[in-house]
Amino acid sequence: MDSRITVVGNRHSYLSNVLLEMRSEELQQDRMRFRLNLERTGEILAYEISKELSYVPQTVRTPLGELEMHILENQPVVVSIMRAGLPFHQGFLRIFDKADSGFISAYRHHQRGSNEFEVRIEYMATPELGGRDLILVDPMIATGKSIVLAYREMLEKGEPERVFIAGVVGSDEGVEYIHRHIPKARFFLAGLDHELTARAYIVPGLGDAGDLAYGPK
Repeated sequence: MDSRITVVGNRHSYLSNVLLEMRSEELQQDRMRFRLNLERTGEILAYEISKELSYVPQTVRTPLGELEMHILENQPVVVSIMRAGLPFHQGFLRIFDKADSGFISAYRHHQRGSNEFEVRIEYMATPELGGRDLILVDPMIATGKSIVLAYREMLEKGEPERVFIAGVVGSDEGVEYIHRHIPKARFFLAGLDHELTARAYIVPGLGDAGDLAYGPK
């Protein structure tokens, strides 16, 4: 597998339980449970991404002496694509609790009677990104078009030093599309699936994460 892609769920851990519950047609119907599992996945992926960031030494005084340890050199910027990205985003903030946050609305506009669609963005609120570590979170990475379009919009706020893209489930096609358009991107995924339907939904995937978290549109 490409070294730029880390599929955390490929190695058995508690994430396996969480991902199974989100994929299960029966268990995912509990919206509160589904949102909680999005948060849990965000925490786990944030921890994995934290291993790739830069650290600096800092001396800490304990009740019995001093010790040199290491802390994050700079906090990342966490940007989520709404709406399913909201609980996922909260999981990241449980780890990066001092991080700046950004939010982007992106949605598919389908042509009537066709499987063709275009991605539209109506809202963006992000801090300055120039020279910073960006973590762009989106639970379902299907075609990758939403992420690429969102990233291009965010460049108005400066170009980040490093780009980490986090998803619950990605598709081979979506990951490849993003790689072509954002070569510096590194992926951290809970799962990676290999097919898309004619309407660009991931198979086996888990369905529409936004609907499962908040109800049908």
